[in-house]
Amino acid sequence: MMFSSEPVVRLNKACIFQGITAILQDVSFEIEKDEFVFLIGRTGSGKSSLLKTLYSDLPLKMGEGHIAGYNLKEIKSKDVPYLRRKLGIVFQDFQLFNDRTVAENLYFVMRATGWKEKSKMKTRMVEVLMRVGLGGSATKMPHQLSGGEQQRVVIARALLNEPSILLADEPTGNLDPEVADGIFKLFQEINKQGTAVLMATHNHELLKKYPYRILKCDKGFLLDSKTSDIFEKDQI
Repeated sequence: MMFSSEPVVRLNKACIFQGITAILQDVSFEIEKDEFVFLIGRTGSGKSSLLKTLYSDLPLKMGEGHIAGYNLKEIKSKDVPYLRRKLGIVFQDFQLFNDRTVAENLYFVMRATGWKEKSKMKTRMVEVLMRVGLGGSATKMPHQLSGGEQQRVVIARALLNEPSILLADEPTGNLDPEVADGIFKLFQEINKQGTAVLMATHNHELLKKYPYRILKCDKGFLLDSKTSDIFEKDQI
């Protein structure tokens, strides 16, 4: 059981691999349970690989890593679904089932993560849709929703199991600026209610507007705004 004072993420001298290629080396950082952290870097710099390592889609081969009480170095494949119940994962490209309603998309995830009682499933489904402002959209198909509404469904899906942290990979990348701003404010609300957020982004305006901590993938290393001047060269 994870103590409340423990960081939700802790990496120490980790090496992040994509296949046999080391993308990032000597990665050490912690994220506290209520923190909001931006993850930035050029395309191909290792942002997505780092996130995939955190939700155990890529193995941690070197160094130490813990997230939501799980040891990423030692986790067995049968335990990965249990880890992911403690994480909320938000993708840029939604990854919704287009042949199922919003409710059916959420029920699918609940069944896959061990929910069994239909009444509790329905109650939770309604709760998360209300939380993201889509209380009237349960019976709609994804194609009947705007891009911003689809992303809100994805966030609702990520919240189903009350995660310790949301891992978001460019969640506003495909959205118009005004819609993206609404999605970002939703992440802020979720964070204020006690869920940590690690958000990969290319959006320079967000970085200028909100003074959150920043992790930057740069030339094979991870820089932390807590300890480095990551904008020294004025490049994001």
